[in-house]
Amino acid sequence: MSETVGIPYKQHLPQGDCDAIVIGSGMGGLAAAAVLAKHGGKRVLVLERHYTAGGFTHVFRRPDFEWDVGLHYIGQVHDPRSETRRLFDDITDGKLTWAPMPEVYDRIVIGDRDYGLVAGADRFRETLQGYFPREARAIERYLHTVGACVRASSVYFAEKVVPAPMAWVLGPLMRARFLRYARRTTLEVLQGITRDPELIAVLTGQYGDYGLPPSQSSFAMHAAVVAHYLEGASYPVGGAGQIAATVVPVIEAAGGTVLISAEVHEILVQGGRAAGVRMADGRQLRAPVVISDAGVTNTFGRLLPKEVAGSSGIGEALAKASPSVAHLCLYVGFKQTAEELGLAGTNLWVYPNADHDGSFARYLLDPEAPFPFVFISFPSAKDPSFQTRYPGRATGEIITVAPYEWFAPWADTRWKHRGTDYEEFKGRFAERLLEHLYTRVPQVRGKVDCHELSTPLSTRHFSAHSHGEIYGLAPTPERFRMRLRAQTPVRGLFLTGQDLCMGGVTGALFGGALAASAVLRRNVLREILK
Repeated sequence: MSETVGIPYKQHLPQGDCDAIVIGSGMGGLAAAAVLAKHGGKRVLVLERHYTAGGFTHVFRRPDFEWDVGLHYIGQVHDPRSETRRLFDDITDGKLTWAPMPEVYDRIVIGDRDYGLVAGADRFRETLQGYFPREARAIERYLHTVGACVRASSVYFAEKVVPAPMAWVLGPLMRARFLRYARRTTLEVLQGITRDPELIAVLTGQYGDYGLPPSQSSFAMHAAVVAHYLEGASYPVGGAGQIAATVVPVIEAAGGTVLISAEVHEILVQGGRAAGVRMADGRQLRAPVVISDAGVTNTFGRLLPKEVAGSSGIGEALAKASPSVAHLCLYVGFKQTAEELGLAGTNLWVYPNADHDGSFARYLLDPEAPFPFVFISFPSAKDPSFQTRYPGRATGEIITVAPYEWFAPWADTRWKHRGTDYEEFKGRFAERLLEHLYTRVPQVRGKVDCHELSTPLSTRHFSAHSHGEIYGLAPTPERFRMRLRAQTPVRGLFLTGQDLCMGGVTGALFGGALAASAVLRRNVLREILK
């Protein structure tokens, strides 16, 4: 099985003209390229600095094992009629298939108390009301508020791609309803619904999916995640790497190419408009359209000439924003099957107590403090094809947050050559994460064959995100006040991905469709979803 998706840059130097260049092959970049190819007939060149395409949807392999690096479950794709499923089907020509996860897709563990999140809005509500019978009306109100926020988001995101004159006139009205939710923190909204701290802790028990605890995150981001998984979750058959593997042929069918190990050094600007890119080796590649999936901070802070970025006005907005959280992930391999080990497809969210904000704050001040949360997932138990591909094996992943600053002292060292101190520092985290695994899944103690820890420096090395962030801009209320549109102030330069839309794989997916719509000057997303 090939370990990479895409063609190595040095083995296939691009020849001839292309209609658009996409910087980065994350979900937003691939989606934008595929929509342009399929619905605009555009010849798109995608440039990826990593040795495989896919961004946070790629996988990495070691002998006998494979792990996903950023996709652990996706909501809504079990329903062929859902917008998320239809968009995935469109950009993959229906070649990407999905396996449903268990009915209890997430289990929230707070101290010694356990709460299952059950698929289906009615069952979700009934189960929560069973846990908290005195809060039945509050739970009804909570779900109503989540739904109202999500419904308001469609017009907010549509404003990102309408023509500039229309956005100037109608933009404030299009954004207003959604911003009534987005400007408030998750905690503010929930405390207006219930005063039960345990219920609030359970309702925010997926906050690792967007990286900020309740007092810091925008309720809009929280509502989007809750609604996304409300009807259950699925996992791609064949693993997360199948996303890029099924999208790339759609791009190639229109004459496009996805190049890997292809690092962009600078966006070329001539006469006030984007004209192509300069590669790290000095080669210039030209196109009338450039779409950046590198993140808005990288785009305006590193890739654009300073004088162009400075005159764009976006720098002032970015000064008020912050990068999203960085993380640790311990990848674990077992030389037994998930069935033999009794591993389930349900994700575990493990919290020391109900005070998410307090736990988060104490940990940021002291790396020896208890983890604010630990996410435990077994991808081999979710993918029905795993045993065919890796017979007699199983995999697990244990994740928590970690500030980039803890690892900054080794920032100037090379990947896999960071020194003994770094390895010892990593090792202490790895042992602690393993103990969480053994506590919650005791049958695997003594059964671990291999494990490997990634840190914020790993993320920085492969993604070029300067703080090792995984969700782009932090999903604070301030982030949603920013007027980031697909069309930037630099003519011919467009944004795609998480920063344009919302954090996570699905947010990046829709960001790609919005970017392509802006390039083609028509609502392609509406055409796909009609």
